[in-house]
Formats: sequence, C-alpha cells, structure tokens
Amino acid sequence: MLKLGILDQSQIAEGRTASDALKETTRLAQEADRLGFTRYWVSEHHASKSLAHSSPEVLLAHLAAVTSRIRVGSGGIMLPHYSAYKVAENFRLLEALHPGRIDLGLGRAPGGMPLATRALQADKYVSIDRYPDQVADIAGYLHETMPPEHPFAALQASPSIPTAPEVWLLGSSGESARIAAKQGAAFGFAQFFGSPGGEEAMRHYKKHFQPSVLNDKPRTLAAVLAVCADTEEEANKLASSTDLYFLRLERGLELGFFPSVDTALNYPYTEYDLARIKERRERRIVGNPEQVKRRLHAVAEAYSADELLIVSPIHNFGARLHSYRLIAGAFGMKGEE
Repeated sequence: MLKLGILDQSQIAEGRTASDALKETTRLAQEADRLGFTRYWVSEHHASKSLAHSSPEVLLAHLAAVTSRIRVGSGGIMLPHYSAYKVAENFRLLEALHPGRIDLGLGRAPGGMPLATRALQADKYVSIDRYPDQVADIAGYLHETMPPEHPFAALQASPSIPTAPEVWLLGSSGESARIAAKQGAAFGFAQFFGSPGGEEAMRHYKKHFQPSVLNDKPRTLAAVLAVCADTEEEANKLASSTDLYFLRLERGLELGFFPSVDTALNYPYTEYDLARIKERRERRIVGNPEQVKRRLHAVAEAYSADELLIVSPIHNFGARLHSYRLIAGAFGMKGEE
C-alpha cells in the first residue's frame, strides 16, 4: 500500500495571523496522527510575510510533543546556512526525546530572498559546494562513525543515544539525487515545485545508490500538491487560492498572505496569467476523492516513489482538514477510531 504523509508550510491565511497558522498546523498534525498518515514535515522559510515556518526544529519539537505515533521532521533544514555539528545535536536531542519518530530532511536551497541569506551567513564563509561534505558530517555525528582522519573525529554530538533520526536529502534537481545516491541517504523530490526531470532524477538515484550507515537500500518519496473535495467543482474552487498565491510568488510579488477563494476568484487575471495557471495545474492534483487517488497513484508510479508527501494549501481550515480526511478515506487508511 502506498504510504502517505503531509508537508505543511504553515501559510498564513488572509484575515488570520501567524499564531493562527501555527495553531492550525498543530491541529492538522494531531489529525494526521489520528488518521494514520506516516509523516508530518514542516518547511524552512525566512523573511516571509505569508509563511510562519522559520525554524522547523523548534516547531517539530512542539508537534512531536502533541502527537503520539506519526513521524515528524523537517522538510527541510537549509544546511548550507548552518553548522553540521549544531544540526546533528539539535536532531539527536529531538530523537532522544521522541525515539523512532524524528526525520531530518536536508536541503541546499536558501529558503528565502538574498538579503535573508546574507543575514543568516553574516561573518562566515559558506559555499554550497560544501553541502555533500556537510551531509557526510551529519551522518558521522548521528551514527558516531566519523572517520579517524576527520578534524572533529573525537567530537561527540550530544546526547549520545542508541537510535538516530532518518536522514532525507530533498531537492528538485538531478544534482540533489546524485548527492543522495552517493551518500546513501533517502531522497525526496519536490514534484509540486513544477521542476522538470523528476522522473529521471529518481531513476538515477535508485540506479546509483551506494549503501551507507544511513541506509542499506534506496528509499524515495515525492512531495505533491493535492486539493480534494467532495466534488471536482468544489476542489477547483478551493484550488483557486493556490493558483493566485503561486502566480504572484513566481513574479516576486508575494501577497503577504494566503488568499481566500473570494480574493482569488475576483483577481484581475490577464490572459498570460490564466495560461500560467493552466500550465501549473497540470502538475497539481485537484478533484474528488477517486480522481485524487488515481492521480496520486500515477505520480507515485511515474516517480518510482515509495511514499508521497501531500501539500494541501486551502484557505478555509475546515476544508483543508476535510481534504486530508477524504484522501485518507480514499486510500482506506487505518487510523485511530
């Protein structure tokens, strides 16, 4: 059976606050735990007026404390900003608090505009070219397998514990897949970004995977945007908020909130806008439960993905909960009664 998880970006809905968004994230994580979703990941974004996630490790500590079964993790930590040692310590501590439930998703992207990157990396030299070395260091710290010639071979990432978080490399390019394969890490592809080449990246990862302390065989997932409602018409209406939000974002004109359906439907779109929306919709899954189930299976097959993470940005929180409940029902997921 195809495993399903959730990727949440805590979008701040029009008319609501960041605190409201984080309360909704908490409520959704608890519902995901009840419904039987496998993972709940939170993202990292900086200096955004419309996203409440700036520190995933802080938020997932809270989410792990208010759930009981579901794995919680970062989707992902933007590693080039940080010390691999500090990230390893953060996630070892989380794993010590919640053994067997912590995922460390890592990414290479900046997670924000250039000014935020400059602030995060102030007074230090950082190169994205060091990312593979940082990943290797993370594995060494988490599993206490640092090679003896490493300058920090004698350094322990505290606390020392018998288990380790799962390490996933996340990306939307073939380069991320190549790094994951060489490091023996699990790999997640951001299909919902709309970047081409995902199927090829997954095939390369599986073909060239090298076993390591992290995994003895390849593990894959794809993150997919899906909006589900009782009818296709209602799902398309709900998805109009996402259409407008990403249309503005790709132009560098962030709205500062996740728009309501009314705002989206009354926006003065140009012909070019409508063409871009139509093009983006081809990579999104919008419909009733059976339509969504069929297309999710098709994406999993195309990407050779063992799991899917579902992103369901919907302005109305009740409708968002309902979307995930419908998907869980369509897949016959066995959660708590």
